[in-house]
Amino acid sequence: MKTRIRELRAKAGLTQEELARQVGVRRETIVFLEKGKYNPSLKLAYRVARVLGSTIEEVFTFEDEDPA
Repeated sequence: MKTRIRELRAKAGLTQEELARQVGVRRETIVFLEKGKYNPSLKLAYRVARVLGSTIEEVFTFEDEDPA
């Protein structure tokens, strides 16, 4: 999964800590999301997108690992 969280967060002037607090997770979760090492629940993806003023599709790109 690829994300634009870091880019959109910077554009919104938010730190990782501020974004984490607004969506109700720990800062480490935001770090993992930004690195693509954690797949968020739909609820968390929606919260992140809403806080960043974007849609889920604009923030997250889900890649199919099996190209079949």
